[in-house]
Amino acid sequence: MSGGGERPELGQVPETALWTLWHRALEARRPDTVLPDPKAVELVDRIDYPFAERFGTSGTQAQLQALRAACFDREVADFLAREPRGTVVCLGEGLETQYWRVDNGRAHWLSVDLPDVVALREELLPPGSRQRYLAADATELGWADEVDRNREVLVTAQGLLMYLPPARVRSLIAGCAERFPGGSLVLDAVPRWFSRLTLKGTVRAHGYQAPPMPWAMDAGERDKLRTASPAVAAVRDVRPTGGRGLVGALLPLALTIPPLVTRRPSVTVLNFAERPTQS
Repeated sequence: MSGGGERPELGQVPETALWTLWHRALEARRPDTVLPDPKAVELVDRIDYPFAERFGTSGTQAQLQALRAACFDREVADFLAREPRGTVVCLGEGLETQYWRVDNGRAHWLSVDLPDVVALREELLPPGSRQRYLAADATELGWADEVDRNREVLVTAQGLLMYLPPARVRSLIAGCAERFPGGSLVLDAVPRWFSRLTLKGTVRAHGYQAPPMPWAMDAGERDKLRTASPAVAAVRDVRPTGGRGLVGALLPLALTIPPLVTRRPSVTVLNFAERPTQS
């Protein structure tokens, strides 16, 4: 399936923006979807790209991607319930359509991504009055100066950190923790065994080969993220809920039975310490 509009030309890592978009749309088309996402369906219909030929039509993969996105949605929605006028900063957002799924009509959103991805996003998803797109390297942290410090901040890094060298992941976490006291970072990670497969170039589906993923973290290692900075005050696991069919039946097992529970893909929230008050 492909649309008849924009024809994107992206590099290997930015192409993952199309991969995740396709799988969210594939899942969203189902009447029993775990992630309603009409904007993703609309985008796939508009983009001139051989999605099915390139990425396949695996319903299982689509549901797993949707369940991951739902974990991030839940955290953002909870944040906006507490801080209705807060700021959500989305690093490496690609063509994610989370804004259209969970926006509350009052929050501010900042999307930070590479220039070619931002250019495509601006064309396909023009920003509204409370959205801003910034073409920048998310790991350089210059984008942090663009964030209003008078608002509470939640940073998301969905489908981003695994493509970075471990040292840059650590510095990005530390930079966020030190620049946004009282804020939070939601991130996801692939397990180490999967990272090794991508580094060998053996993760393929149809015409698509997953890019190398040099940073990985087994779910049982999440507490090590606190060592990135003293400003990381707490670490919390975010577990997928729901699921349909075989995925729904097996998911509880993957979340409770060793060694799956510690060697699975994970979504984690890091809470940052408040800045000490002046006495």
